[in-house]
Amino acid sequence: MANLVSISRLLLVGLVIWIAYQPPSYWQLTAVPILIIAFVTDALDGYLARSREEASVFGAMLDIAVDRIVELSLWVVLVDLKLVGVWVPLVFIVRGSLVDAIRAGESSRQGVAPFDTVASQFGRWLVKSQFMRVFYAALKAVAFCWLLLILPFPSLFPDFWGDWAWLLEGIGAVLVWATVLICLARGLPVTVEALARQRQVDGQA
Repeated sequence: MANLVSISRLLLVGLVIWIAYQPPSYWQLTAVPILIIAFVTDALDGYLARSREEASVFGAMLDIAVDRIVELSLWVVLVDLKLVGVWVPLVFIVRGSLVDAIRAGESSRQGVAPFDTVASQFGRWLVKSQFMRVFYAALKAVAFCWLLLILPFPSLFPDFWGDWAWLLEGIGAVLVWATVLICLARGLPVTVEALARQRQVDGQA
């Protein structure tokens, strides 16, 4: 059940992307509540896995994979819609590919879930703590929802947009930068600890 909920996020985000490419209208504003539902299901699949005792390494990996697909698809669409620069998805692609590869290797070697591979206390808080996971997920959700919300504004509210575009776009830029910085920060413990372990292994060889 939890895995089906994870996959359902792809369908919801696909609908959001389809709406985003429609001609500007009030219907485009429906992309925001649909996207919120998609992000809520991200928390729901984890709850279902724990409550139904379906938690597994495969489930955790699937959840991460779906998260990446959803996240990168939205960033690429926002680039195509000229709401963010192309450098943004490139940062997430490089960081995500590197960290996910390290997590997969460490998860297999240690026999634990991907988010359990970090050893240091601060690293575990930054990567695995409920607060940071919720905060980061909420920050991404707010950034995506805000950018999609203002997408039809120039056509729907031209006078308002003319007066306040600088503020609305500025808020979007702050949200994007904050998301990028937190993304990079959460990848550091995984990368640093993996390099330290490899150095230790090389030293013992």
